[in-house]
Amino acid sequence: MSERPRLSHLDAAGRLSMVDVSAKPENQRVARARARVRMQPQTLALLLDGQLAKGDAIAVARLAGIAAAKKTADLIPLCHPLMLTHIDVQITADADLPGVCIEATCALVARTGVEMEALCAASVAALAIYDMCKAVDRGMLIEQVALLEKSGGRSGHWRRQEL
Repeated sequence: MSERPRLSHLDAAGRLSMVDVSAKPENQRVARARARVRMQPQTLALLLDGQLAKGDAIAVARLAGIAAAKKTADLIPLCHPLMLTHIDVQITADADLPGVCIEATCALVARTGVEMEALCAASVAALAIYDMCKAVDRGMLIEQVALLEKSGGRSGHWRRQEL
């Protein structure tokens, strides 16, 4: 019988610990994540026309996503604090949802990956869209939060095939 994979955040006694990455080489690492916010067509129209009472929801969501990526280690207890060299949050309308698709990309040169930073950026940007639009549409749905792609590190390049 094969051995079960060991979770990296547990020591030999099963206690939580932050992974020691000090012996790993630094290299370029990039991660891209996505979240979608499904909403009523009228809500999407208000969002795109800049007619929401709270203001420019897309600009607020981009800024919220960038801030979230920078604060990931404060939000996720065992994440390493990272010096990100690039954060990009793109928000595009999707009339077929209807709603918006958020893609966040984070990059750095480090000993550990940036997947959690990209996922936090996409998630919090989606929450900001919800907050900015909730007065007109409380039934919005945040969905399909997922890592799309990562590169760098020992595991190399990975890309999601489905979704």
